[in-house]
Amino acid sequence: MKTAVVILNYNTRDYLKRFLPGLVASCKGQDAQVIVADNASSDDSVALMQAEFPEVPLIQLDRNYGFTGGYNRALAQLEADYHLLINSDIEVPEGWLQPLIEWMDSHPDCGACGPKLLSYAQRDHFEYAGAAGGLIDRYGYPFCRGRILQNIEKDKGQYDTPAHVLWVSGACILVRASVWKALGGLDERFFCHMEEIDLCWRMQLQGWKVTVVPQSSVYHIGGGTLPNESPFKLRLNYRNNLLLLENNLPATFAARDSHGPGGPQNDKNGGVPQNEKKARRKARRRIFVRMCLDGCSALVYLVTRRWSFYQAVVQAHKEYYQLRKPGTIPPHPHRPEGLYNRWIIPRAFAMFRKK
Repeated sequence: MKTAVVILNYNTRDYLKRFLPGLVASCKGQDAQVIVADNASSDDSVALMQAEFPEVPLIQLDRNYGFTGGYNRALAQLEADYHLLINSDIEVPEGWLQPLIEWMDSHPDCGACGPKLLSYAQRDHFEYAGAAGGLIDRYGYPFCRGRILQNIEKDKGQYDTPAHVLWVSGACILVRASVWKALGGLDERFFCHMEEIDLCWRMQLQGWKVTVVPQSSVYHIGGGTLPNESPFKLRLNYRNNLLLLENNLPATFAARDSHGPGGPQNDKNGGVPQNEKKARRKARRRIFVRMCLDGCSALVYLVTRRWSFYQAVVQAHKEYYQLRKPGTIPPHPHRPEGLYNRWIIPRAFAMFRKK
């Protein structure tokens, strides 16, 4: 098939029943096949699929591998030009898929693209998880065109031009299969949350574009598997944010230095280029600052007696030290787009930056 449209399901039986018929109908005539991969759900998702959707291929995994491991194992079983990863809690309108495929067909330098992500509940507003494409600030805080912190914009057509961004949401992302394979898929240390940002960032360091294509839009409920107030989700976000920076900051700084005056310089013994050593030092300093900012957040949780949130931050840092490994630097790293070289949080609060 040209496009494998894959839902990774974990205990979202009701969403499958609600949204899968529309997804299947929308893919007819598109040389696209909808597949459901089940991450060993404990509800009756599999029974529902077998009883009501026998025409939809079902991949049953033997345990819950998370978003990362589940998709890695499911997509390894499929042959397609493109992989479309889509959440079960998304409603798709007619004609949503074609603009994404056409963009990838006509832009061979694009590694991944995604639609505008709109709110299912408030349909004229963007949705928190991805809005109109994602950026990231200097300390690793993600935000979106259409969403800064908890402030979500109304969709007035202000982002209706295709744009290169740092990342598009894993809730609905179309990935070139050859690029997915070359990069080894998702980093399974993440389990879930921010793994798509890592994938898109790694793509850009290798020279691929990541684009939001607003001619396509979908409606996302969000929080279908983990609620926003979950300490487990908070722990994943703090831990994975540090892993994200560890993976990508060294190569990002190296790309900046290599495009600067003089380009890369080898050391006197012909070893690691000086700009690579410098890049790794810069990355360590930046991550240290981020960890201090995390510590400030933990202190706020402690003072406000949100003990489970305080413990989540502490545990996240412990797990980061257990899981960390040096990020790789490609021979000729490319400079990513979508990096915001300021700290977005004080600008959002003190300067009332809402867009």
